[in-house]
Order: sequence, then C-alpha cells, then structure tokens
Amino acid sequence: MSFPSVNVQPAEKTAFAILVVISVCHLLNDMMQTLLSAIYPLLQTNYGLSFAQIGMITLTFQGTASILQPMVGFYIDRHPRPYSLPVGMGLTLIGLVLFSQAGSYSVLLLAAALVGTGSSVFHPESSRVARMASGGRHGLAQSLFQVGGNAGSAIGPLLAAIIILRQGQSSVAWFAGAALLGIYLLIQVGHWSKRQGLIQLKSRVGTGVNQVVLPRGKVALALAVLLALIFSKFFYMASMGSYYIFYLIEKFHLPVQSAQLHLFVFYGAVAVGTISGGPLGDRYGRKVVIWGSILGVLPFTLALPYANLFWTGILSVPIGMILASAFPAIVVYAQELLPARVGTVAGMSFGFAFGMAGIGAAVFGHLADNTSLAYVYHLCSFLPAIGLLAIFLPDLETESKRRKRLAT
Repeated sequence: MSFPSVNVQPAEKTAFAILVVISVCHLLNDMMQTLLSAIYPLLQTNYGLSFAQIGMITLTFQGTASILQPMVGFYIDRHPRPYSLPVGMGLTLIGLVLFSQAGSYSVLLLAAALVGTGSSVFHPESSRVARMASGGRHGLAQSLFQVGGNAGSAIGPLLAAIIILRQGQSSVAWFAGAALLGIYLLIQVGHWSKRQGLIQLKSRVGTGVNQVVLPRGKVALALAVLLALIFSKFFYMASMGSYYIFYLIEKFHLPVQSAQLHLFVFYGAVAVGTISGGPLGDRYGRKVVIWGSILGVLPFTLALPYANLFWTGILSVPIGMILASAFPAIVVYAQELLPARVGTVAGMSFGFAFGMAGIGAAVFGHLADNTSLAYVYHLCSFLPAIGLLAIFLPDLETESKRRKRLAT
C-alpha cells in the first residue's frame, strides 16, 4: 500500500490517502461496535435480559471507552505511539470473538469492556493523525474521519439483520476478518505517522489562521459549554442507538428486521450530517454550525413522539443529519481552544461522548422498565434545548481577526 511521501508536510497539503484509510478503519471499528447494539433483541431472547441489563452492556462498553480515552489522549500528546492504532483494533477483535462465544451475561459485559478499551485507543490517536494529515483543513479532516464511524454505525444494523439474526450469535465471529483488515491498514498508517513525525505535529498544530490564545477562564467556560452540548447530543443519540428498534417494535408492532432497517436509515442520515459538519465549519465558522446543529434539531425531536410510523421514519432523517453535524465542529473548536493538546482534546471529546451515551443508555433502560419507551422519547425530545448554551461560546474567528489587527 502506498501512502503520501514524507516530503509532503501536513501544513502544505491535505494527505487525502491517509484520511481515507483512517476513515475506512473508523468504519470497520464502529461497524463492529454497532453490531452489538443491533443484536440486543437477540441477546434479550437468548439471555432473558431486561432493558436495564441491556443498558448495562452499553454502559460497560461506553463507560470503559469514556474513562480511558482522555487518559490515552493525554499520554499520546507527550509520548506519541504511532503503532497503538493496530493494538486498539486487536483488542476490539478479541472482544468481538469473546462476544460470539459468550455463555453468560458476565462474559457479555467482559466482551463489551474489551471492545470499549479498543475504542479508547483508536479514537484519540486516529483523530490526531487526521488533524496531522489535514493540511490546515481541520474541519474537513475531522468530518472525513468521523463519517467513517457513522457509516460503520449505519452498516452494522444492516449486517446484523442480514447475517447475525439468521445465523445466530456465534456468527458475530465472522466479522473478525474486518478487524484483521483494520489491523493491517492501521499498521500502514503507523508507518506513515512515524515517518512524518508526531513531534512535528505538536510544533505545528494550531498554527493556522484560527489559532487564538484566550484567557484561562474563557477557555474553561467554553469547554464546559461544549461538554454540555455533547451531553445533550449523545444522551439523545443513546435513546436512538439503544432503544429505537424497541420503540418501533413496541409502538408500531414492526418485525425486528424492519425496525433494524429504520435504524440503518437513521445512521445513514447521521453519516451525511457528519460529512457536512466539518466543511461547513471551515467555511462559515464552528460556532455557526454548533448553533444550527444542536438547537436547530429541536422542532424535529419535539414532533417525533407524536408521529405515525411514516413520519417517524421521515423525522429520523433530519434529526440524524442535524445532530451529527455538530460533533466535527465541536471537536475542531475545542482543539482550537487548546491547540497544543490535540490528543487530549480528542480523547476528552470522544471519551465524554462515549460516557454520556453509556450513561444515557443505562438511565433510559431503567426509565423504560419503570415507565415506557414512549415516555423516554417524550422526555428526550427536549434535550436539544440545551443548545441555547452555545450563546456563551466565544467567536474564535472574530477573536483571531481582532488580535491580528492589534498586532499590526
């Protein structure tokens, strides 16, 4: 496999070959992860699980990734490990095989923890490599990287419906081939990263036009707001990822495979939103995209609990697209707040996102057991209103222009 020459510096040219490979590996990684949530109905039948126990599987996976990702990001900022990516994919492979052979609920939780650990290694370092290969087009690079994960999340339920529900839980192991392909590709990415030199990234990162050094208090406030926005986005996404299938089955009496196709459509919309969020942020500013994506989805989420089956499917498309456009802009915005801490910011962002999704799945599982899934979706419909907090985010583009004017 041929990758861009070491003579091409990240700041001079966008390394699209690396971005495509990282995106493909993100697709493989997240496809394997969403296989798990897509077969929850099968697990519920095989093990007699409650909604709360299903939520605990998600919490174990998401919680493990949430706790470890910021630590991994903090570490790689100081001690670059270009070959950590295939190691992370290897942990996902072990978890996947263990999941296919699990004989008890406790083994399912262990397998979920291994998959979460693999993600904790993959996301911070691959996000850092994507920024390294961006050539200054940070939003585009982040979107290309993230859209792979969203595409994988969309494909996972489809493959689960076609293969696993027909062949049984043991067929999860068939997807080990995807993990092996990912390991091979990530070894090549490791070679490229080593040649380019991650130390060079540390010295160059944030040297674009959007670099702004804000007072510590403003940075802390902006980060707190971004975390609140991630909370609102991923709590809502947890209700869709873990329980949308059950919601469709319970409310509209759909068969499992039809419900999984609806989940596929939702994740497809998420992929479209992700690929557009970064470039829009590059063009119009991160804050504009954040405002539109978090708060703009509110009318659609408010309408969803009252919709019939046809309109539920229709509404899931703008909900997925608009919500998904936020995350690339949020990650790049946070990296511009802390330009010397790219890995830490990526780990914190992805880790907090995973944690909120895991906690949300567990909370909504308990809530659904005690009330109903219809009540859960009524409650979640108000979450995007938290997007009003974006008013407290500083306009980094305006700050950059002001400082340039003062400097001249």
